[in-house]
This record gives sequence, C-alpha cells and structure tokens, in this order.
Amino acid sequence: MAQVHTQISAYISEVTKDLVERYVRARGIKKGFLVESALLHHLQALEELPADIIIPPRLVVSRESGAAILEQLEKPNEPTDAMKRLFEDD
Repeated sequence: MAQVHTQISAYISEVTKDLVERYVRARGIKKGFLVESALLHHLQALEELPADIIIPPRLVVSRESGAAILEQLEKPNEPTDAMKRLFEDD
C-alpha cells in the first residue's frame, strides 16, 4: 500500500530557518524528513510525558515579571548557607 503524503505550510522565524538549513546541510537530509521526525518526536513526548515536565521552548512573561527577572540577573542575592554547602568540595 502506497503512503499518502500531505504538505503543510508554516511561518517560522529567520533564526529557526537558518538553524534548519544548517542542520540539514550538515547531515545531508531533507527538510521534510527533519520536520516530520521532529513533529513525531514532539507529539510522542507530549503523549508519554506528564504535562508538568514539558518545558515550552519559549516563555512569555509580563513586562513586570521581565523587569523582576532582569533585576535578579543584574543584582543576584547572596548565596544561602545551604547553597554554599551544596557547592563545597569534600
């Protein structure tokens, strides 16, 4: 029985396009093969893994949350005693 193929169309960022093109060139595979493999892998993971451990590739934060994250990155808190013990060499 012959396989039926369906074409899909999607808009992707220039960065993603460049990554795809670099990957397929380096490995000598077709873009369609990469896309189908990636979709199958992703869909299988979504079905088999608990939803709470799936980390989305992009996180959307509010302006307020973004400012709080930036502040923490620019002025991190001092490590706690427990954190210092965790990184001590034995």
